[in-house]
Amino acid sequence: MKNGNRPIILVKKRKSSHKGGHHGGSWKIAYADFMTAMMAFFLVMWLLAIASPQELTKIAEYFRTPLAVALTHGDRSSASTSPIPGGGDDMMQKEGEVAKSMPDPATKADSERLKKLRKQIDQLILTDPRLKALQPHLLINMMDEGLRIQIIDSQNRPMFENGSAKVEPYMRDILHAIAPILNDVPNKISLSGHTDDLPYASGERGYSNWELSADRANASRRELIAGGLAEGKILRVVGMADTMSLKSQSSDAAINRRISILVLNKSAQHNIEHENSESQEMDFSNPAAMKQWSVGGAVNLAPQASPVQASPLAPMNDHIITTTPTEKR
Repeated sequence: MKNGNRPIILVKKRKSSHKGGHHGGSWKIAYADFMTAMMAFFLVMWLLAIASPQELTKIAEYFRTPLAVALTHGDRSSASTSPIPGGGDDMMQKEGEVAKSMPDPATKADSERLKKLRKQIDQLILTDPRLKALQPHLLINMMDEGLRIQIIDSQNRPMFENGSAKVEPYMRDILHAIAPILNDVPNKISLSGHTDDLPYASGERGYSNWELSADRANASRRELIAGGLAEGKILRVVGMADTMSLKSQSSDAAINRRISILVLNKSAQHNIEHENSESQEMDFSNPAAMKQWSVGGAVNLAPQASPVQASPLAPMNDHIITTTPTEKR
């Protein structure tokens, strides 16, 4: 058979679609995308679960008005470290997180000054033989109003003569020793006198614990001045009678008879200086205004009855009792 008459045989090779089987990589890409999306979803769900209601509110507000902070300089923004900026329903809205206020440098310096004063007094008590022996009579502590120094009484060693404001020698030594140190700070001083609750025979109609506590506080003021305290340092002298007992379960205890020296911080001093600011602004030369003022009960211009003087014959206790059959301690 001639070559030209031979049939042409075509061989067609087909590639199997299953070549490589499960070794193909396209499905892995889709699976990785799916897992990434699931991880992001559960991460968002976890963040929503641990977020506080305030944080959720801020997130919602941000997505409602994302440009509020940029346009209004952020009335609702704050000094917090949150990565989510503030926002609001209304661009003029003033509500929102309040930025933390830094402590006032003047207030901090005032507090440090009073702490330093306390250390000086503690050191003086250790070095001065007189004060070291009288240390049980001194109570020193920091208060919201400032540094408080309390000189307390005892049955065996009273600060004042019985039923009077005459200062005993050991009390005078304490006041004279403390006075120069109080000049080291510019803070003003408040003096208050306290008594126990043993009443006078005449009650509060005559000379009572009110007068006695005030007289003793004023006597302490004179001794501080005599000991070197600068004039003008004392802002207030008050008598508290038996209204503030240290030992409430035994209000007649000797510890309740005391003198309190409060070195005021600037805030407490400001409050005392301005507690009668309304009366300072009142024009007392105007009769009509004076009438309105007195009717309101703000001032009492009636002459005060002079206090009944205590009898010099005092019993051996802190008060003068002449008509009761029961002996008071």
